[in-house]
Amino acid sequence: MAAVASELKLRPLYDRIVVRRKEAKEQVRGGIIIPDTAKEKPQEAEVIAVGEGKFDDNGKRIKLDVKKGDTVLIGKYSGTEIKLDDVEYTILREDEVLAIVEG
Repeated sequence: MAAVASELKLRPLYDRIVVRRKEAKEQVRGGIIIPDTAKEKPQEAEVIAVGEGKFDDNGKRIKLDVKKGDTVLIGKYSGTEIKLDDVEYTILREDEVLAIVEG
């Protein structure tokens, strides 16, 4: 996976970040395996790239709190999904991140 992250030729602008949703674990309910099409999107994601931040009213750049490599929680339907080299990514604004997973 690290090879994919270093080859990513995508640089988000301003306060946007690029994440890759982590794979959802296979769900079994009552002995029935839930098919991939019925699974919900994972809310945990790895930050692949970050923008440089947006500007405040005085023209000073505000750095982002998230950084490349962080694990974050995002909404199920947050951001815009894209596909590059058969890998799915989501581009979203930093304020759409619900939390940073620590530890």
